[in-house]
Amino acid sequence: MRQMLAGLAVATAMMAGPVCAQEADHYLAIHVDENDPHVMNMALNNVENAISYFASQGETVAVELVAYGPGMNIFVADKTPMGDRIEHMGLQYDNLTFAACGNTLAAMSAKAGHDIALLSEATIVPSGVARLMELQEQGYSYVRP
Repeated sequence: MRQMLAGLAVATAMMAGPVCAQEADHYLAIHVDENDPHVMNMALNNVENAISYFASQGETVAVELVAYGPGMNIFVADKTPMGDRIEHMGLQYDNLTFAACGNTLAAMSAKAGHDIALLSEATIVPSGVARLMELQEQGYSYVRP
């Protein structure tokens, strides 16, 4: 009986395939780790270009933009030069998510001596690096502008 259950568990796991947050034809992870408005803008351009391209092909793409280290400033409410654009994109694209590194946020808050407010579109993940690894393990393509 144990062998049969073990075999069933393996077969079920193999049929499940990659676990992705959304059903889409393609999956893209974009990485921001620089506090440079040009890099941030390029990352957001990459997001929009990928979504637009696949839409023109009649296909969908799930995109997650992950920021950590100095790149976290893309999500810091009172620092980001991209706030309006991120808000607009968050409303426009339901297949787009923004992930903010919890490790970086904790370090920034400790250094500032108070909580750091992020844009409402950003979801805090425990580790930006680990999140990028998880996404790649789930079949996401990886881009660093």
